[in-house]
Amino acid sequence: MTALFKALRSAYDAETVQKIEAGYSERLVSLRVNSLRCDAETARSALEAEGIATERVPWYPDALVLPDVRESAVEGTELYRTGKIYLQNLSSMLPPLILAPQAGESILDMAAAPGGKTTELYALSDGKALITACERDKIRFERLKFNLQRQGATRVTALCTDAALLDDFFCFDKILLDAPCTGSGTVSPAAPVRFSEEYLQKCVRAQEKLLKKGLKLLKRGGTLVYSTCSVLPAENGELVMRVARETGATLLPVGLFGVPRLPAPQGTLAVCPTERFEGFFVAKLTKE
Repeated sequence: MTALFKALRSAYDAETVQKIEAGYSERLVSLRVNSLRCDAETARSALEAEGIATERVPWYPDALVLPDVRESAVEGTELYRTGKIYLQNLSSMLPPLILAPQAGESILDMAAAPGGKTTELYALSDGKALITACERDKIRFERLKFNLQRQGATRVTALCTDAALLDDFFCFDKILLDAPCTGSGTVSPAAPVRFSEEYLQKCVRAQEKLLKKGLKLLKRGGTLVYSTCSVLPAENGELVMRVARETGATLLPVGLFGVPRLPAPQGTLAVCPTERFEGFFVAKLTKE
C-alpha cells in the first residue's frame, strides 16, 4: 500500500489524496437488475420480502443499492440463482451506459470477463446487439461463459482470445475496452491491492496496446469507450490523451452522472472511491 499512496501523492494534491484514501472503505453492496428477465420493481419487492432493503439509483433505473447486507445474503436468493440480478458496483455500470448499445449494432467487448459489462450491454440493447466478447485467460473465460448463460445473453459470441491479436479485417460499430489495470480504485479493508511502479508500467503498456488496437477495429464514426477501475492518471487521462494525439482519435463528452468526481481531462469521467463507488475512469472516443 505504501507504493500506491506514494503514486497517489505524486498524481494529486493533498486534499484529493485525502478524499481517495477516505474512500478506501468497505463498500455497500449494489446490483443490476437484468431487464431481460425481471423489472426493477419486481426485484425490489422480492428482495424486500426476504428482508433485504433496497435503494434506487437516480441515474440508472435498473441499479439498486443494498445498505444493510453483504453479498452472501443476495447469493442465496432465487433472483440471483436465475440470473435476474447481477452483483455489480455502481461505477462498473457506467461504461455500458456511456457506450449506449443499440439493436443491430456490432459491438466488441475487448476484455470481457467476468461478464458484468457484457451482459449489461446485452440487456441495454434488449438482446438485439451483435456482441463479440473476448477473454484471453482460460479460467476467466469459463466464468464469462457461465455468466452469459445465467444472464440469458444467448446472442453473445464469446472468444477465448487476446483482443489485441484480432485480425484488422474485423470492424465494429462500438467497442468497450474495460482495460486490465492496477485496480487502484477498488481498494478496501477486505480487498487490498497488489501495486508497484513496475506493475503500473506493465499495465500502461498493455492498456496502450489494447486501446490502439481497439481504434484500428473501430468503424469510422463509431464509438469506443475506455475504462479502468483505477484512480491513477497514468492509466487513465494521461494515457487516453496521448493515444488520441498519436492516432488522431477524438474525445467525446461522456455526459453527466451523479457520481463523486476526481480531476480528469475535460469530457472524461474519473470517479472518486466512496462507500458506494469504486474508483473508476471512463473516456469515450471516436475516429473520423
